[in-house]
Amino acid sequence: MFVTAALAQSTVTPAAPGAGGIQDLLIQFAPILLLVVIFYLLIFRPQQKRAAAQREMLSKIARGDTVVTTGGIIGKVTKAVDGEDLEVEISQGVRVKLVRGMIADVRSRANPVNDNKA
Repeated sequence: MFVTAALAQSTVTPAAPGAGGIQDLLIQFAPILLLVVIFYLLIFRPQQKRAAAQREMLSKIARGDTVVTTGGIIGKVTKAVDGEDLEVEISQGVRVKLVRGMIADVRSRANPVNDNKA
């Protein structure tokens, strides 16, 4: 009724479905993919490196090392075998058994003893 002939005869045709859909989809997901990459590089990768360094430190604990537990107790390792348990002397004559995973830091490494002195 109120439509003029000029408006009724539009020259613009609607785009076919699927035309440029993949490009639009990539443009929409690009910020999300960028955030995933940033999170990986800034959070996950350094955390994996720290965990690997912690595992290496725990595996190299030897007798004579001075260690700090997660509870803050400082002691000297008196017995270290390849298993989970360590024996740590926290005071003169006071020895406790610790799980290797509860060691937070190794303060000083023991110097190897040379028994083959000439």
